[in-house]
Amino acid sequence: MPEFEDRELVELAKENPEAFGALYDRYFPQIYRFAYSRVRDQSLAEDVTSEVFFKALKNIKRYTYSGHPFSSWLYQITLNAVADHYRGAAGKEVELEEGASVPSGEPTVVDEVVRRDRSRRVWAAIDQLPPQQRVAMVLKFAEDRKIEEIAHIMKKSSGAVKLLLHRGVERLRRELPPLEAELGLP
Repeated sequence: MPEFEDRELVELAKENPEAFGALYDRYFPQIYRFAYSRVRDQSLAEDVTSEVFFKALKNIKRYTYSGHPFSSWLYQITLNAVADHYRGAAGKEVELEEGASVPSGEPTVVDEVVRRDRSRRVWAAIDQLPPQQRVAMVLKFAEDRKIEEIAHIMKKSSGAVKLLLHRGVERLRRELPPLEAELGLP
């Protein structure tokens, strides 16, 4: 029962900041991945993740269990930190990511190349979705979060999240050609 363990760790961390390290160790990888999926820059994702855990530690005494996993609170902080970054970056020039690089050396198997290219295209298309759809898609498909948790993180109803996901998937279906068409198959 990770939620129960989290509640105990949170209560310990409220009294002893050193106990926060267990929460940090447990959630750092997923919060970093989520931050990276939003900013697409390793250094910036590291900065955002550090800021998230600093804010969480600073405000841990105000955290109250509401029936949702502790990670939901961390995701909310992450969304706010990313939004703060982009608000601060308004008007600044932003470089576009070149995309996933194919490792040099021996040729790869065609199936692997196609899979990686398709994955890169799908995530590039997800990056072009409206912000709310993009967040819902990343939480669902990259982070494998449940609808209820996504709803809590995004402060929306479950129905609103389902609609965001549906619209995002439908848009991807319209914009991305079927794999068979890309390969020239009948």
